[in-house]
Amino acid sequence: MTTATLAKSAISTFERYLSVWVALCIVVGIALGYALPGLFAAIASAEVARVNLVVALLIWLMIIPMLLKIDLRALGSVRQHWKGVGVTLFINWAVKPFSMALLGTLFLGWLFRPLLPAGEVSSYIAGLILLAAAPCTAMVFVWSNLCEGEPTYTLSQVALNDVIMVFAFAPLVGLLLGVASITVPWDTLLISVMLYIVVPVIVAQVIRSAVIGSAGQAALDRLLARLGPVSLLALLTTLVLLFGFQGEAIIAHPLVIALIAVPILIQVYFNAGLAYWLSRRLGVAWCVAAPAALIGASNFFELAVAAAISLFGLNSGAALATVVGVLVEVPVMLSVVSIVKRTRPWYEARATA
Repeated sequence: MTTATLAKSAISTFERYLSVWVALCIVVGIALGYALPGLFAAIASAEVARVNLVVALLIWLMIIPMLLKIDLRALGSVRQHWKGVGVTLFINWAVKPFSMALLGTLFLGWLFRPLLPAGEVSSYIAGLILLAAAPCTAMVFVWSNLCEGEPTYTLSQVALNDVIMVFAFAPLVGLLLGVASITVPWDTLLISVMLYIVVPVIVAQVIRSAVIGSAGQAALDRLLARLGPVSLLALLTTLVLLFGFQGEAIIAHPLVIALIAVPILIQVYFNAGLAYWLSRRLGVAWCVAAPAALIGASNFFELAVAAAISLFGLNSGAALATVVGVLVEVPVMLSVVSIVKRTRPWYEARATA
């Protein structure tokens, strides 16, 4: 069974209804937060160097199975689709983080400020910045497969983004948080990069090489199939913890989640549309342009959640903002898949002409 096949089967079960599970986590988390405040206080106190040990373990269980899908040897294929790669790199690293910072400041820092808790506005904006500063990894394979995207391009683009993320995530986040006048705890940020990017990438590549070297690609596919539910369960458990700490704030301000979602929705469609349009202008084949739009628009929300918790805490507005990204990810990206498929005749009409 190939990775693409795994992606297709996965979207038919857990991922397709991820937003439903997140909504349930809101209810369960809030209920448990009120019923078992002592348990949540104990979890919050289990920290070393501002890193919560329980959450760190859960995030590793989230991230490493997803990174196992990435073959860094695919970097050699980047030049085959250099125009599509260039478009996505431009969107991911030169447009999306800055557009999110701008939209977050415009909507949350200005238009919606009177409707938000006064002390959390900057934290919400920080969460949005963290959400946009890292391009998506594993879920991109799902979106690309659903729109019949070029698999070699998708794999090489994701592998390249992962390598860039190791070096660019911390400086980019530090720059944008500074521009937004948010104090940057550089020591915690660098620890987060090591814990949630560098080490997981290394561990995943070591495991991937060992499994393929000893039993072949089929064994890796079977391992990915087994680890998929573990990864999602870890994500949902983390969300229950987050909402357990955020329950009081959410009940007190029920519009917060909807308001935070506004800039996220705008930036997803803006970046997807820009990547799609640039690809068409540059004469990129549709099978590359479609996943280029999806990679340009989606976010590595698992990393964003981890970084927000490390930098600002479990009960911070930043952590809540990244969770809103998880809530809207699946339905919004499925709508982008539908849009690029429906507009394929328009896209390819230029090439025909």
